[in-house]
Formats: sequence, structure tokens, C-alpha cells
Amino acid sequence: MNDPETSPSPAAPDRLYGIERIGIPRPLAWGFVGVFLYMIGDGVEISYLTDYLQQSDGGGLAGGQATFATVTVYGVAVMIASWFSGTLSAIWGPRRVMWLGAAWWVVFEAVFLFAAIPSQNVALIVLTYGVRGFAYPLFAFAFLVWAQTTSPSRMRGSVAGWFWFAFTGGLPTLGAGVAALAIGPFGMSLYGTLVLSLALVAIGGAIGSFAVRDPSGLRPIADETVAEPRSYRRLLEGVDILWRDRRTLSGGLVRIVNTAPQYGFFAMFPFTFGTADGNDGFLTTAEISTLTAITYGANIAANLFFGVFGDYFGWRRTVTLFGCVGCAVATPLWYFASIASGSLAVSIVLGCVYGVLLAGFVPLSALMPSMVQHKDKGAALAVLNFGAGGAAFVGPFLVTVFHPLVGGGGVAVIFSALYLVVGVLSTQLRDASDPGERRRTAAAAVRAESVA
Repeated sequence: MNDPETSPSPAAPDRLYGIERIGIPRPLAWGFVGVFLYMIGDGVEISYLTDYLQQSDGGGLAGGQATFATVTVYGVAVMIASWFSGTLSAIWGPRRVMWLGAAWWVVFEAVFLFAAIPSQNVALIVLTYGVRGFAYPLFAFAFLVWAQTTSPSRMRGSVAGWFWFAFTGGLPTLGAGVAALAIGPFGMSLYGTLVLSLALVAIGGAIGSFAVRDPSGLRPIADETVAEPRSYRRLLEGVDILWRDRRTLSGGLVRIVNTAPQYGFFAMFPFTFGTADGNDGFLTTAEISTLTAITYGANIAANLFFGVFGDYFGWRRTVTLFGCVGCAVATPLWYFASIASGSLAVSIVLGCVYGVLLAGFVPLSALMPSMVQHKDKGAALAVLNFGAGGAAFVGPFLVTVFHPLVGGGGVAVIFSALYLVVGVLSTQLRDASDPGERRRTAAAAVRAESVA
């Protein structure tokens, strides 16, 4: 496979026209639509599934069992699949991995809805829902691999911004919004809303799997230097990139810390800002939901901005300054100012500040695959995707360990310190294809000529 950096392709013309002017490669446009609809369907259940599984018609699981089913097993599956979305794309081609992710979700959700829940068999409910967790990373992150490996370098930041706009716009934002409308004004049952989510995922999966016509998606992410691009030994060979190129390891750690505090905060807020477990909080459950929705909304809009901004300012500089340093400041500010004021308005404003700065990490999705040779791009994106899945564990885990010891304020300080640590690591993520590095090199050449 030719590298789009050195060989022009339909996705990488000399000039950009139409939809490509806003950072969406024309051959891949329907893929973003598919991911958006798929993730809306996947996000429908996020706000109520745990409660529903504890009800008699939802399986009658005890609280701990419901948590185990929806968080622990599911989260493990998400992390594993996040890695394989990159490595399998390197072997099969990302389009086939998307097919697998779409079919996997539909099949196991159907078993979950029409067999496991009616049976009220705890083991079957945990198994089918947990195994379904493999689906969305295979579909969504395989498309991210496809988009990043076929897009020209000057568009990769914008492409990353549009991908995360589609991803987070669906999960959890519009997914939760669809559930609220379906259950509220439209009067659908909780079970019926889950069936609706199945339909949305099926539609999004079909669009993403079949409407994207770029033929490169069917080829392994490899070039002529790889003797056996379809060999399954590459699943393990991809791991060695962590020590062959330490920048990839640093990038993976940056990606984990990127959203770990986000997951940790929203696990902690009911017990610090709210009244869970008898805590004397200042926000109701509904107000915490409002805070969450608005914060995510700000993040979605900022994803697009920082995707385009990174293509001009530089990918690494954007990640370091706005993502790492910005979030290191915004994290404790959000927590302590909210507690001190006891005001929902203050919490929302500072939550939006955090959400906007969180989008400063978007160019990392462009930087990671650009740092390595073409044959290693799948492995680099596998590390990136694994970090995205791992963040969902690390954030709540840190809250579980440290909240009893240092309280919410101490956890906020720990999160801030983590952002500063990965800020140092992010300075290693340098590559000549980074727009910031290209601009610096060109400026140095001009200065040298003027001196000469």
C-alpha cells in the first residue's frame, strides 16, 4: 500500500474542494455519518441501563450484579477490542473490521434483548452484554484507523476532530437525548427504547460498512516491507512498537490520562456535588445530569475547532499547551470553585472550560500514526485506541482508591498532577509531518538563508 504522504490518492488531492475544505475526505464522508448514528444507538442506554437491569422486567439483578454486568465485564471487552481494532485493521483492512463490529453489536444485542433479559438469567445477561462490549471499538476505532491512514497529513487534525465530533456526539450526548425523548414525550418503555437503539446501530452500521467506497479500506495497513501482511502473528508483533518507538508508549499514556479524569469526575460527582449516600451536596441528580450534558456539549463543539486549529498551530503543541497544561489548570479549578460557590451556574461554566480544553487532545489522533512507518500505523493506532478504552477504567479506579483517603479535592489535585506528568511526556511526541514542526523547520531555513 502506498503511503498517502508520498503518493497522491483520491482522498488527498493537491487542492481541497467541497466537503474536504472543512476537513472531511470525500471518499470517507459516509463513514462519519455511520459512526455518528451507530454511536447514538450505542449511547441510548447509557443513562438508565443499570437501573433497568435492577427492575423485575429488566432481569431483576441486584445492584452489585448490575454494576458488574454494565461496567466491569463490558469495560474489559471495550479495552481489549480497542487494541484489536488497530491490529486487525493492519491484517484485514479497516473496512472488514467495521463489518465485524457492526454485525457483532446487532447479534449480541439481539440475544441480550430477546433471550437474556426475558430469561432473567444473571449469567446470560452478564455474558451477552459484556461480550457486546467488543463491538463498538471494532466499528468506530477501525474507521478512525481508516481515516487516519488514508488522509493527507495536512488534513489529519481536522479528520480527528470530525471523528471525535461524530463519536462523542453520539455517545453519550445525543444517545442520552434520544433516550430522554423516547421515554419522556414519546412514552416508550425502557425495553422499547433498547429496541430502538438496536435499530439505530443497525442503520449506522450498514451506512459505515457499505456506503464508504474507498477501496483502500479492504487492504491491510502494510506496505511492501511487510512479507506477510495478513499473518495473525502481526497481532503480537504490534506490541513491540511500545519499546521499538518509545514515543508510542508516551502517546498511549497521554491518551489514557486524556479522558481518565473525565470518567473519574462523573463517577465522583454524585458523591461530592450531589447527595448520594447521604452526602450534603449542592446539586440534585437532575442538575448533575444537566452539568454532564452541557460539559459534553462544549467538548463536542471544541473537538472540531481543535482538530482544525491543530493543523495550523501544530499537533504536539496543541496537545501539550491546551490539552495537558490547560486541563491541569481547569481540573482543580472546576472542582474547588464549584464546591466553594455551591452554584450550578459556576459548575456549568467551569465544566464547559474543562470540556473545551479537553478537546485540545484531539490532534493526538493525527500525531500518533504520523510518528511511525506506514507498516506500524495500525499498531500505533491500536495503542491510541487502547488508551481510550483504558481511560474508562483508570478514572473510576483512581476515585475508588483515593477518594476515601484524600476526598474529592485530593482526587482533583491527583488528576491535575497526572495532566502535568503527561504534559512532560507529550514533549517527546515530535514528528516532521506535524504542521508545527514543518513550520518551525521552514522558518529556520529562511533564517539560515537570510544569514547566508
